[in-house]
Amino acid sequence: MGSVGLTLPWEHKISRVAGQGEPRVQSSEREEPNRASDALPEDAALAAGCLAGEMRAYERLYQLQGARMRNLARNLLGSQTDAEDAVQDTFLKIQRGIKSFRGQSSFVTWTFRILVNTCYDMRRSRLRRKEHAQDNSENSASPGREPRAPGSHPSLGMALERALETLSRHQREVFLLYEVEGFRHAEIAALLEISETASKNTLFQAKKTLRSMLEPPRSAEVAGAR
Repeated sequence: MGSVGLTLPWEHKISRVAGQGEPRVQSSEREEPNRASDALPEDAALAAGCLAGEMRAYERLYQLQGARMRNLARNLLGSQTDAEDAVQDTFLKIQRGIKSFRGQSSFVTWTFRILVNTCYDMRRSRLRRKEHAQDNSENSASPGREPRAPGSHPSLGMALERALETLSRHQREVFLLYEVEGFRHAEIAALLEISETASKNTLFQAKKTLRSMLEPPRSAEVAGAR
């Protein structure tokens, strides 16, 4: 199917995490039956509509998932502009590659996998541009600018943002997908092409690292109690 022009509205506000925008950093695992995408009839209808080339199906997909897609892309890329570009590019890739959808995972999961891969590509491209710029400015007297950390995410607190930067890329992505975006481990496994056990273990390690950075030292607590 040829690519059809798709103009998406960007006025939708990104949803915040429950609890006044405070992400959950907890040690206990819990199974929540209604996390990311349980509306299977809706999912199947979206897949069928997009396979048939119906623009209304793409518009419905964006209406349902566009805000979450932009939120995830912004958390992965650290830039609102890059996030919007990534989502727009993702919808174009969905249109061009819709015939490759085989129903082995939910349509929404397949869509988010394309988004994550698009973010990977954009980060690699951004890194190459940065390296090229550094090579061209080796003899410059002015110091180069440090890459901007994601500091304007409405769903993440400043302390947590800084702590997330210390995680490995894989840990950060699993944490964001599970705790911020609400995907289940089965869905994360499909998105990142890992096992559910690996997803759970990675989340556990990410939370352990974050707690060690965000919780006050016990010595400080004891001293404060005196």
